[in-house]
Amino acid sequence: MNTTPAGSGILTSRFPDPQQLVPELGDVSTALFKITGNGAVPRSTITLVHLRAGQLVENTYLTVMHTSNARRAGVTEERIAAVASWKDAPYYSAAERIALELTEAVLTPSGRGERVPDDLYMRAAEHYDDKALATLAVAIGQVNFFIPLALIGKPLPGVSMAEQWQTSPAG
Repeated sequence: MNTTPAGSGILTSRFPDPQQLVPELGDVSTALFKITGNGAVPRSTITLVHLRAGQLVENTYLTVMHTSNARRAGVTEERIAAVASWKDAPYYSAAERIALELTEAVLTPSGRGERVPDDLYMRAAEHYDDKALATLAVAIGQVNFFIPLALIGKPLPGVSMAEQWQTSPAG
């Protein structure tokens, strides 16, 4: 974490609000949220995918934010806690499992060829129609889109968006 002003002990992000710096970000963000909220995939599944993505990129801000989002979507504490070990956890439906498997396949380099092989796609297609698969792809991409802002800007875990970003020093 950073402190500002120097030595004051006040925690801040690394740079000011990205949406203030690049206003077009709001349009992209709104479009992504509209897509993932289209109803093709349950909101709880989307939040599990986002939470797993935050864990995979080892980013506390994203993990804390998506844990909070999962709670708001009605995901139980057991399901939230077990996302990191979903493969042997009894809490997920077959459709949720395939969504989590797709998330890991896309975000984890395997070194063994194709990240999303045909058999994985075929198994996913057993649970999701074309619109839902496209929505899942966008949901994974949505987190991917924000990863650089989370890693470079280093927003503060658990801090509201309104209070999140460093303000420019008065001068």
